[in-house]
Amino acid sequence: MQRALFIGGTGTISMAITKAVANDPNWELFLINRGSRSDEVPDNVRIINADINDEDRVEEALEGMRFDCVCDFIGFTPDQVERDHRLFRGRCGQYIYISSASAYNKPCRSHVITEGTSLANPFWEYSRNKIVSEAFLMDMYEKEGFPVTIVRPSHTYDVRSVPLGVHGKCGSWQVIKRMLEGKPVLVHGDGTSLWTMTFNEDFAKGFVGLMANVHAIGESFQITSDETLTWNQIYEAIADALDVDFIPYYVSSEFLASVSDYDYFGSLLGDKSNSVIFDNSKIKRIVPGFECTTRFDQGIRKTIEYCLSHPECQVPDPEFDEFCDRVIDELEEAKDRIRV
Repeated sequence: MQRALFIGGTGTISMAITKAVANDPNWELFLINRGSRSDEVPDNVRIINADINDEDRVEEALEGMRFDCVCDFIGFTPDQVERDHRLFRGRCGQYIYISSASAYNKPCRSHVITEGTSLANPFWEYSRNKIVSEAFLMDMYEKEGFPVTIVRPSHTYDVRSVPLGVHGKCGSWQVIKRMLEGKPVLVHGDGTSLWTMTFNEDFAKGFVGLMANVHAIGESFQITSDETLTWNQIYEAIADALDVDFIPYYVSSEFLASVSDYDYFGSLLGDKSNSVIFDNSKIKRIVPGFECTTRFDQGIRKTIEYCLSHPECQVPDPEFDEFCDRVIDELEEAKDRIRV
């Protein structure tokens, strides 16, 4: 039996992978976790209750243990991957780092993205940290054979939160509430840029196929759906699942970034306002049979149903609601002043 260790393991992306690996009789799974969502973790998963940032405590807990695969789902900064390198060199057959497709060159030089697309994002510190982390890990692979695999997800969602382009600090529920109330919702640009949404259970299929896969060592992979949608289609699918009308109010990404303290400069200009199509031929070559089978209109119905039936998913955000109304009112007044 192979042994895996997940750092995190209960997030949007990682929970689906945790459940998939736990159901595979070929794997024994350990999680380093501080207790978040532990009630949802399968019973046969062994929890190491520790803060990964407490390096001495983790070193003590892992003494004498070796893993076929270590996966870090919560490594965001270079110092965190340097810590992982210290902890797991000589202790694992493979180390999988979750990077981000937002690391690809922005603005895009081509709408078709492959693993060979250059990495550069002047708009978003989050993405730049991922790029530096990748560079460190690949340097360790080249210099000392540290067995790294890099995975770059794009917009991956689960049943607990509706994936959107423009929302506030408390998540997407306030946008859903506006739709249910028949109010217009902010959409960046004119809603025609292209985007890809991937259901987390589909993502897990490709990820598990990379675990302990000798062909994945020293390589990077993107894992996304092959379905490409406009943002209008995305919002329309959400409205259809809610059985309401989609009432968009289009605002340029640059304007949104300039008039708020929300991170639209990074999340829109550095990511979602760009049209992208992902070429998944590499992951399909290394993981034969991999295919995303959940269309967005199918997946989002599961998400809407779950959120509407789980009050904990319905986090109000009156500050963002007021921001939306203010943006719309001010732009409408500007139209009246300019109109001849």
